[in-house]
Amino acid sequence: MLEHVLGVQPADDDERPKPRRTQADKWALNLAAAKQFYEREGHLRVPRKHIDGDVNGDGDVNGSGEHQEVRAIKLGAWVSNQRSRAAALSPERVEQLSAIGMRWTWSSAPGHEPGECGEADVGRR
Repeated sequence: MLEHVLGVQPADDDERPKPRRTQADKWALNLAAAKQFYEREGHLRVPRKHIDGDVNGDGDVNGSGEHQEVRAIKLGAWVSNQRSRAAALSPERVEQLSAIGMRWTWSSAPGHEPGECGEADVGRR
């Protein structure tokens, strides 16, 4: 009825907004970006303001497809937040991050450069 009275047509599939990402999807996306950063740089000392590009939100930072949408991933802030919230993370997430090279504390001990990560002590927080 509204179509006839107001002249409104339903949106086509390509005009409809994409479904929102779940928290689990966002976690997986950020984890994939962190893994790629680690593979590329050899560490997870990501500067807080570092932003990575993600093609189509599928974790494929170096995607090669055409006409793909690039989304910004605030990887530095995400990694920093995971470190500061380590005690609140599930053991599965701690394990996932540890498996890709996450160091959980920053050390200022002799022999370490400023900002270099020290040994993990997630359980002692």
